[in-house]
Amino acid sequence: MAIAIEEITTLLTLAGLAYLLLALMGCRDFAHYWRRRQVGTGFAPDVTVLKPVKGVDQRMYSGLVSHCKQEYAGNFEIVFGVSSLEDPAVGEIERLRAEFPECAIRLVECRERLGTSGKVSNLVQMLREAKYEHVLINDSDIRVSPRYLTRVMRGFADATVGMVTAPYIGRTADCGAAMTVWSRLEALGISTDFLPGVLTARRLEGGIRFGLGSTMATSKTALAKAGGLEALTEYLADDYEMGARIAEAGYRVELSNEVVETTVPEYHFRGFREHQLRWARSTRDSRKLGYVGLGITYAVPWAIMTCIASGFALWSFSLLSVVMLARVAVALSVGVGVLGDAQVLRDLWLLPLRDFFGLWFWAWSFAGDTVVWRGELFSLKDGRITPVV
Repeated sequence: MAIAIEEITTLLTLAGLAYLLLALMGCRDFAHYWRRRQVGTGFAPDVTVLKPVKGVDQRMYSGLVSHCKQEYAGNFEIVFGVSSLEDPAVGEIERLRAEFPECAIRLVECRERLGTSGKVSNLVQMLREAKYEHVLINDSDIRVSPRYLTRVMRGFADATVGMVTAPYIGRTADCGAAMTVWSRLEALGISTDFLPGVLTARRLEGGIRFGLGSTMATSKTALAKAGGLEALTEYLADDYEMGARIAEAGYRVELSNEVVETTVPEYHFRGFREHQLRWARSTRDSRKLGYVGLGITYAVPWAIMTCIASGFALWSFSLLSVVMLARVAVALSVGVGVLGDAQVLRDLWLLPLRDFFGLWFWAWSFAGDTVVWRGELFSLKDGRITPVV
C-alpha cells in the first residue's frame, strides 16, 4: 500500500510539473502575441459602460473615478444600474456626477426582477438604455488605467472579435497582516493560479472561449446572436457563460493585455472559504471535464506528499526542488511579468500554503452543490442557481 501511494503521488507530481511547463509556455505565447501587436490603431468605437452596483464596496469610488478619467478618442457614457434608488451606491454616483460634470453619467433604476441573479437582471434593463452599439460590462470595484477603453476597444478593429475581456489582479487593503492573510492568499491565487490557468487554456484551445468578469466588452449584435442577457439570469458564472455563448455564435474572444484591478475584501477565514468554494463550484459547473483535471495542477502539495510517502527519500527532495523552481517561475512570469502585480513578490513565501488550500477547495467542491453569494445560500446545478429556503 505504501509503495502504491508513493507511485500515485509521484505520477500526480510529474503531471503537475508538466502543467507548470505548459503554463510557462502559455505565458510566453501571450507575451509574444501582444509584443507583435504593438501597432497602434485609431479604431475607437463609441461605447456604453454598464456598471451594476449594490451597496458601497471598499475602494469603489476610486474605481468609479478611474472610469471618468479615460483618454479615449471615441464617445463613451457610463450607465449605472441599481435595484432601488434607496441603495447607498446612489449617493456615490451623485457625488461622481458632481465631480465630473463633463462625463456622460446616467443612473437606471432596475425595478424588475427577471431571474435569480440580481446582477444580470439589472444588466438586462440597463442594456435597454445603452446609447451605443458597443457595450462594456464590469464590476463596481474595478479600477482601470486612463488608456483602458483605448486598449480594450481597439480589439474590435478585427470584425471576427465578438468579445474582449481583460486579466486582472486582486488588490488587498493595507491593514494588519493578521487581518489580511486570507485576503493575501486570495490575491496571490488570482495572479499565480487562476490567470496561469487562463493562459494555459488559451494555449491549449487556440484562444479563450469564455469571459472574465473584470471586463466584458461586446456589441449588442453579438449579444443578440448569442441569445441575449436574458438567457443568463439564472447563472452564477454569467461572465463565463456570456463569453462561451459568444464564441459558440461564431465570434472570437480576445484576451486583452490591459490589466485591471479588483478589490479583495478584508477576509476572515469564513469569508475566504465561502468565496473560494463558490469560485470552485462555479468553475466545476462551467468547465466540467477541465475541472476534473484541475487537481493535478497543484504540483507543490503532491510533491510534498511524495516526500512523505517515500520516507523522505533523496530523490523525492530533488523532485520537490524542481517543482518549486517551476512553481516560482510561473508565479513570477505571470504574476509579475504579465500582470505587474508587485504583491506577488511580497507574498511569494505563501505559495505552498495557497496551493494546499487550492487542492483542498478543489476536492471539497465535489462534496456538495451549495454556494454562499452576498450572504445568501443557493443551490448550484449545471451553472444555474436557485435559493435554498
